[in-house]
Amino acid sequence: MKLLHYTYRKLSLWLLVLMAVWGVLFYYTIMYELMDETDDTLENYAQIIINNALYDESVLNTEGNLMSFYYFHPLSVKEGENYRDMFYDSLVYVESEDEHEPVRVYRTAFRMPNGQFYELELMISTLERDDMVNAMFWYLIALFALFLCSTAIGTRLILQKIFRPMNRLMDWLQHLHPGAEVPPLDNATNIREFRLLGEVACDMANRSHKAYEEQKQFIENASHELQTPLAIARGKLELFAESENMTEEQLKELDAIYTTLGRAVKLNKALLLLSRIENGQYTETENVSIDELLEEVLPDLMEIYEHKQISLEQRKGDSPFIIRCNASLAHILVTNLVKNALLHSPEGGRIVIATTASSLTIKNSGTAALDSSQLFKRFAHSVDRKKESTGLGLAISEAIASSCSLHLTYHWEESMHVFSLVK
Repeated sequence: MKLLHYTYRKLSLWLLVLMAVWGVLFYYTIMYELMDETDDTLENYAQIIINNALYDESVLNTEGNLMSFYYFHPLSVKEGENYRDMFYDSLVYVESEDEHEPVRVYRTAFRMPNGQFYELELMISTLERDDMVNAMFWYLIALFALFLCSTAIGTRLILQKIFRPMNRLMDWLQHLHPGAEVPPLDNATNIREFRLLGEVACDMANRSHKAYEEQKQFIENASHELQTPLAIARGKLELFAESENMTEEQLKELDAIYTTLGRAVKLNKALLLLSRIENGQYTETENVSIDELLEEVLPDLMEIYEHKQISLEQRKGDSPFIIRCNASLAHILVTNLVKNALLHSPEGGRIVIATTASSLTIKNSGTAALDSSQLFKRFAHSVDRKKESTGLGLAISEAIASSCSLHLTYHWEESMHVFSLVK
């Protein structure tokens, strides 16, 4: 999830909760004020009615008008002395309207000059108040929705503007490639953190490019410098071997040394190739047919390992397996996988090579399963370690597969090693 969307979502949720709480509190605050105002009106009106009754007892026989009703009920002395005023909501039947109307009721007690206690039950219609509360509720909902939408839109526009330098920086980072020149970063901003982040990113990119160039130069120089003394040493060994004074034991020792030097030459070339692959130096890619590569390399490799009398079974799919890869690397990848199967198959073993439109599967006979967690690491050897194996073939194959966005996997199935190359 993008940082902009994450921040916007969190802010929106917080604003929604905050505004919802504010709306509820505001609504109940207004309701409390309206109710308090109604109760104050009832108290004032009740005081007027009581004063009128104290001066004129005939008031005790009246019941008010359409908007306000009041009734007098005589009380005993004990009830009057212990009476507590109360407010509550109720309904009253209005004959003229033939319906019940909501009212706010106030009950209080007072004492006439003759010592008689009376209860005053005063009711005021709350129709207007309820209509006002209902209107206020819907106005509040509309205001809440309008405020939420405008705040959400405004917040998003502001966040987009704030994070624009970050987006430009991310686009710039995506255009960085190993070995390629670092493009200029045009990301002027007044935000100190983003400006500092851009400067640090440029500095790191330039240092990484410099380190990459130095590493590439070192690898190429080291490989070249190693090749020369190794070639000279092998040449001198060949001259020694041609000497007439060499005994059979000395020739055997020279042959062992010559073989070791040959393996060092192979290791040097393999390490150089692996480093170049991992550094992304093979940038030219094209569509390569794995089926055609198999037809090219299989005859030569089968001839080399003819002495092992390995049977080959080849299965082709309806469509060729086409990958997007550097042609030289694709050739090395197929050669390494087939050679690995031939090299580590027992004499008289069996190899099955199958291709589909999206995969290559190579199976070869074996005696025990391999450790898949170590198999594709450098200098990892199988249980039946071969002298002619450098331990880098599968590591190189896995590096090539990754550079071509392919997946190279291994598993053990029916006494056979199975290597699968899948898009």
